[in-house]
Amino acid sequence: MAKKIQQTAGREQLGRFAPMFAHLNDDVLFGEVWNENAIDTKTKCIITVVSLMASGITDSSIVYHLQNAKNNGVSKEEIAAIITHAAMYVGWPKGWALFRLAKEIWNEDGPMLSDKDRFQNEIFFPIGEPNPYGDYFAGQSYLACLTTEQIPVFNVTFEPKCRNNWHIHHAAQGGGQMLICVGGRGWYQEEGKEPVELCEGTVINIPPNVKHWHGAAKDSWFSHLALEISGENTSTEWCEPVSDDEYFSLSNNT
Repeated sequence: MAKKIQQTAGREQLGRFAPMFAHLNDDVLFGEVWNENAIDTKTKCIITVVSLMASGITDSSIVYHLQNAKNNGVSKEEIAAIITHAAMYVGWPKGWALFRLAKEIWNEDGPMLSDKDRFQNEIFFPIGEPNPYGDYFAGQSYLACLTTEQIPVFNVTFEPKCRNNWHIHHAAQGGGQMLICVGGRGWYQEEGKEPVELCEGTVINIPPNVKHWHGAAKDSWFSHLALEISGENTSTEWCEPVSDDEYFSLSNNT
């Protein structure tokens, strides 16, 4: 008899914030569906990997299901054949993206990916090099210039716990900044206001002359595009760091 699958991630991560979602994740999806015995667990693992691949998912969820497939008997030769076959139907780039993750899981003799390389596999934009403005950040950040024409756009990546100092984008007219979150989880806060949790797809419009900060969550890498809005007499004023007490008191950040 197959070992019963039990999942607690839903309640651990979302039990207080979204109890219904946590229940559906732990009790229905990983409880009833994964433990239904019409097809074996190995087959369910293969179906799940192919389904996520077809959807273009390359984040930690598919890494979990690739590891689960290996744990349930899918060999290196089998996963290579599965990804190759599926790529013919769902798209060649999706095959390439999944092979980068599968190679790390099935190739124990090869070099392990760093956390930075693993996160790079999850996002579309380059992480870039260590941030030259690192003196104004707590922790390690990275900067990649995507374009300086028309609207300058940069990808800023934060390691877990990294955040920038409080700062202000000054402008006499126009100005400010827009953040488009492209991977991981982070935080944004304006002075005097509640912090805003950031995830992939979140867009933040930062008015000029407003003191604020942004950065990664405690347990997650985080990337956002920073779009510099043109204006008159623009400048950036860097202020004091975000204290540990301020940062670690954030909800869901401990």
